[in-house]
Amino acid sequence: MTTTLRPVAPLQREPDGTVRLRPYEICVNGRPVGSLRIGTAPGFGPTAGLLDGLTVAEADRGRGRATVALLAAEEELRGWGCTVARCTVPAGAAPAQRLATALGWTEGGRNMVKHLPAVPPPLPAGVTARPMTAEEYTAWEAASRTEYAREWSTRGLSAEQARRKSEASHRDNLPEGLATPGVFFGVVEADGATAGHLWISSGQAEPGAPGSFVFDVEVRPEFRGRGLGRALMLLAERTALASGHRLIGLHVFAGNTTARRLYDSLGYTATRQHWTKQL
Repeated sequence: MTTTLRPVAPLQREPDGTVRLRPYEICVNGRPVGSLRIGTAPGFGPTAGLLDGLTVAEADRGRGRATVALLAAEEELRGWGCTVARCTVPAGAAPAQRLATALGWTEGGRNMVKHLPAVPPPLPAGVTARPMTAEEYTAWEAASRTEYAREWSTRGLSAEQARRKSEASHRDNLPEGLATPGVFFGVVEADGATAGHLWISSGQAEPGAPGSFVFDVEVRPEFRGRGLGRALMLLAERTALASGHRLIGLHVFAGNTTARRLYDSLGYTATRQHWTKQL
């Protein structure tokens, strides 16, 4: 039997022509048995592909339909000029994770959430918190754009793709900088000195789930190993609750085991995993 992809709608483009999307049916000898969407990843540039919505009818599972469909989709993206592909799967989808691994995909990061108790947690003794100043924000923004792009470069994106992703993130999430509505930048101090910072925004903790989202949290190198990362996350929880949210979310890059251990210990659970593959 022959498994193929068959487009079911015209190719969709943004006005600037840089974002493409097209739905496909997965067919076996012309018989539809599943579906898949192929596109380019918003925010990453036109050479970063996106695979989404893979489904196979239960009666046709375990027969290699998904494998052939993904390989055909990768070839389609190569024809579009894409150099890297991305996909997202639910954190508990073990078969999808096994398939991605078998086809040479690697986990680039994951989203995590936590349901907060009603009572805000106290900050550790000796730690104080305050809003970030305008001068501190200016310095943070310049460093953050560079560091965020560097982080994505280590995850397989080209320098241009990483730069586009960093610029898009700051443009979309901080259109008015420090004055962006719903945004809070906080600083924790220890021993009378600035020890770390936090960026948290009101909106969605997960797609379609109202809450707060932690975009950035960092402890200065000279203060690491003293529990101040936990203090910053407790400040994030206090900020979310003050905004009326009982759900908080974040993204953590794969390989950041220190952050993963912290989030696990605080009760965060994974919801989605993001995978990448060089084409």
